[in-house]
Order: sequence, then C-alpha cells, then structure tokens
Amino acid sequence: MSAPVITTLLVANRGEIACRVMRTAKALGLTTVAVHSATDRDARHSREADVRVDLGGSKAADSYLQIDKLIAAAKASGAQAIHPGYGFLSENAGFARAIENAGLIFLGPPASAIDAMGSKSAAKALMETAGVPLVPGYHGEAQDLDTFRDACERIGYPVLLKATAGGGGKGMKVVEDVSQLAEALASAQREAQSSFGDSRMLVEKYLLKPRHVEIQVFADQHGNCLYLNERDCSIQRRHQKVVEEAPAPGLSPELRRAMGEAAVRSAQAIGYVGAGTVEFLLDARGEFFFMEMNTRLQVEHPVTEAITGLDLVAWQIRVARGEDLPMTQDQVPLIGHAIEVRLYAEDPGNDFLPATGRLALYRESAPGAGRRVDSGVEEGDEISPFYDPMLGKLIAWGEDREQARLRLLSMLDEFAIGGLKTNINFLRRIVAHPAFAAAELDTGFIPRYQEQLLPAPSQLDDEFWQAAAQAFTQSQPNATRADDPSSPWSNASGFRSGLPREITLHLSCEDQDRALTLGNDCSHTAQLKGEYLLTEHNGLRRQHRAIRHGDSVYLQWDGELRRIETYDPISAVEASHSHQGGLTAPMNGSIVRVLVEAGQSVEAGAQLVVLEAMKMEHSIRAPHAGVIKALYCQEGEMVSEGSALVELEEA
Repeated sequence: MSAPVITTLLVANRGEIACRVMRTAKALGLTTVAVHSATDRDARHSREADVRVDLGGSKAADSYLQIDKLIAAAKASGAQAIHPGYGFLSENAGFARAIENAGLIFLGPPASAIDAMGSKSAAKALMETAGVPLVPGYHGEAQDLDTFRDACERIGYPVLLKATAGGGGKGMKVVEDVSQLAEALASAQREAQSSFGDSRMLVEKYLLKPRHVEIQVFADQHGNCLYLNERDCSIQRRHQKVVEEAPAPGLSPELRRAMGEAAVRSAQAIGYVGAGTVEFLLDARGEFFFMEMNTRLQVEHPVTEAITGLDLVAWQIRVARGEDLPMTQDQVPLIGHAIEVRLYAEDPGNDFLPATGRLALYRESAPGAGRRVDSGVEEGDEISPFYDPMLGKLIAWGEDREQARLRLLSMLDEFAIGGLKTNINFLRRIVAHPAFAAAELDTGFIPRYQEQLLPAPSQLDDEFWQAAAQAFTQSQPNATRADDPSSPWSNASGFRSGLPREITLHLSCEDQDRALTLGNDCSHTAQLKGEYLLTEHNGLRRQHRAIRHGDSVYLQWDGELRRIETYDPISAVEASHSHQGGLTAPMNGSIVRVLVEAGQSVEAGAQLVVLEAMKMEHSIRAPHAGVIKALYCQEGEMVSEGSALVELEEA
C-alpha cells in the first residue's frame, strides 16, 4: 500500500496554534489552509495562510465546531489532511471518524483511541489493566467503620476522607494513622450530613503537595512508541495551567524512566498513533498516579521541543504519511531547561475576568537564542468575546533552569501590551517569586502565595508622577508652525517670556490621578531618548521604557507597564453620575439569559443577567436590594463593554 500523500494541510483551529502549525507546514513545503469565522475574517491565522475558507457565523458552535463545514472546506481547498490543533474538535472521536469517512487524513490518533480516553472512569479501568498506577481509593456503598478501616489499611496512610456529595472542603478530613480514623470518620459524616443532607463518604490516598507532571508520548502506525521526557505543569489557577516547564525539576532518571514507561504502556493499551500526553499526579514521596490522557498536541508542547530540538508538528505530519518514528527511546535528547508562560487577555485584578477589545499596543520581546514567542495576534487586532482569551505563549530555554527563568523574566519585561487588560504582570510575579526560583512546585502554589502574586494596588509615589509627567510632555508631537518652525510657541516646552519655564497638567494612571507642575525643580530630571526615559533622582539614574501611543504613554515602572493619560475631573464626575444605579457589561459579549423584568424587586446578590464571553458565562448580580427600574438588553443581543444592562433603584 502506497504512503498517503499530503501536500496541502487544513488547520481546523484559530489563534496561536493555527499559526504555529502552519509555520511548520510551510517549512515542509506544504500549502496551508485556514478556516475562519465571520469574526476572524482578518485574524492573524487567516492572514498567514496560503488559502482561507470562510465558515460563517461568529460563535464557535456556528463555525469551528461545524464538522460538515470543515470537511467541505478541506475538499474545496484540495487539502488531503486536517490538523485539529487543540481545543475545539481536537479530541472529538466523531470528527476523527468523519474525516476518515471523507477519505481525508486526521493528524491525530484513531477515533477508537479518543473514545477509550473520553470517559475518565473507563480510562482508569483500562489503565489499571495495563499496569499503570492509579490513586488507590474506596468508593463503595458500605459506610461502616470496619469497611473504612480495611480500605485504609489496603490503601496505606495518610488517607483523605471526602464527602461523596461534597465540595468546598466540607466533610473532608486527612487521617494520618488508624488511631485517628474513628473520630475523623464520625466528624466528617456529621459535616457532610449537615452541609449536603448526605453523610456518605469515600476515601482516597492523600497526596502530599501533589505536582502535575505529564509525559509527552509519540507513536507511529507501525507499533513503535516512545516518550519525549516530561513536563511539570503544577503552577495552575483553578485547574488551568499557567506555567509549564521541562524537564520537571527534581526528577531522578529512575523516576523519569518509570513514568515514561508507564505512559508508553498507556498509549499502547489503546492502540495510540501520533502525539499524546499522559498526565500524572506526583506526590512528595515520589509516587505517581495516572490522572488522564490528552489525545492531542498540548498547549505546552514548545518546552518539550526546546529541550529535545525536535519539531512535534513535523513528527505528526510524517507519522500521518506512514513514516516510522525517526529515533529510538535511547536517542531522545534532553538538553537544558525550558519554561513557558501563557499570556491571556484577562484582568487578574477582577477575578481574571476575560478582556476584550482592540490591541492598541502590542510589542513582542526581541527574538534571540533561547527565546520563542508563539502568538496569534498583532497590533491592531480585535480580541473577540467568542473564543478563548489566550493571546500567545512566551518560551525561554537555558542551559539550566535558572538561565531559562532569568531569560523568561527579561522577555516578560520587554513585552508591551496596551488597550486591554492582560495577565503579564501576574506571570512576571510568579516567575520572579523566590519559591518558584527554588523550584518549590505543587498545585497549591498560586493559592499559597496569592497575596504576593495578586497584591492590592499601591499608591503611586511622587517619583513616578514626576517621571510620568516628563514622559508625557516630552513625547508629545510638536505642533510646529510652518512659517516659523524655530518659534518657541510651536512646542509644549513650557517656555514663558520673562517667566520661569513651567508646564501644568493633570494625569491619570490605574484609577489614580495627580495634578502636576513641571518647572525648574532640579531634584527630578528626566530626558526622553527614543522609547526610553532616563531619570535621575537623588543621584540615582535609571532607565524606563516609555512608549507614546496616540493620546497615551506607556511607562515601565517597577517591572510593570503602566498606561498614563490626561485626566479631566469634570468629565469623570459627569460619567460617574450617568452610571449611578446602573449595571454595565464588564466585557463584550452575548446576553444569554435575562432573569428579571422592570418593576421586579430583587435581593442583594440576585442573578439579573447572564453574559457569555470567551466560552464562559458571567453572571451580573444585584450589588444591593432594590427594584429593577429599567432593562436595556434582551436575550441573544450582543453588547459592548460598558454598555448599560440594568438600572437598579436601591430599596
């Protein structure tokens, strides 16, 4: 049988992963095909493709999730193969089957492998048969003390008692040895009954400061399978990965081999083909337990590429063509260390609410050795409320972990983003944190250090405002007179005939404002050279990045890029009065539910409107008890950030 021919590749995705896949495809000489929604017509992934196909619609359900439209796009463009990226339909067995039935090639595993890992309980049963370690536990119906004592002896202490109907830590107890079991079980059952009306319990092995360590596996169509080392993805927020690195710090070669071999057994047990990831929980004692398998390329695959020098997308294409894996397990490299962070359009200061709008300013860090940016946006792009808010990823490689960490900090400092909120300062605080530098990693890292990672806004000091005023004034374009370009009246230098040079202005930054007068004060001096402000105060000279963009200046200060604008106190007061009693949309989105009507009385905290943005629902709730005076939205309507939705009159 002849090998499949792939000369044209369609990427059934968007954003940075579509751009990343097309980059490799072009390097291999393939023609690239992008699909896009109506919203993404001019998105970066669409602009970079050789051929683009409009799927119509705006929401993913009307575009990127339409299997028939994707297959029709592949046939219309002449693509022989489809790469699913990640998210969307990448782990949809029906999509894989439909591609195969259409006579096309799916750059992913067989549909049967996706099915096998689709159910977590069924997957664990399969892994147990394959000899892959699972978290030991008891989930039976019997609830007497003797049954739990026998289960705990079998599992091994410490154990974790959990309410079957539990949540929020209620009915949950850690038991260190058998002498504590009876009292802990009785207490947990009382809590569970009180909280949930259900006293049933289960017990599992208690993992001490668990780490999330995953193994990258790869298999070809000829039965060969190997692992490409591991990644540590322990730095998470609400089970969403934030920082990933490879290799996992502190793993011995023996543990790496044991986890890698277990991952390979997992893949072989389901007849896997292509790139996949087997995810494990690793406890403080060095014991690891199967969690799940992702049957696709992962977001964090670049760190594996950095430490191996391999291109995993190129491997996917070659495996799909029927080629053998290009190396054996003993030949897999492990060179240096790599760390990746995920850059999101979101507001960490507002519970990480997704941000939408125009990327008014977008400057990526400079390219260079050990530096990589995978992004799906460019300056001027609109960030839509319809899709995941990830803008891209920053990846740094070093000969050791500390070199990679410092290189990543430098990249974060060089990045400049304006126009909407992002998590870039949050990322910088994580990477700069002493505990992260010491590789003290586990899934509780962010909650443990939340106060340092998400500090309350601090008051901006005099030195900042002086620098801000200088940066703002010196970066203003001169309004030069055509008839007399050398006139002192043609610029904003503060020149006054017969009087000291003086400039008065009122600036705002991060909900703070200050009226300033720049005159002949020699204690603060500053000079703008290009995009850098050189300041001197009390004999200390410093350099700050200062970027003029329209009516704003972005000033790098204390490791953060801060937006500075002119402030009109009268307009600010008028704006606050105009919104009094009104509830506005926190972001661009679609109204999916309106739960109240005009004239209705509501209690504080009552759900009024549900807004959908970036694949998540956000509830607009009453800040106080009152009466609905007016509604300004209806179900199915698109609204912009700041739009009035409900007017609530206080009771």
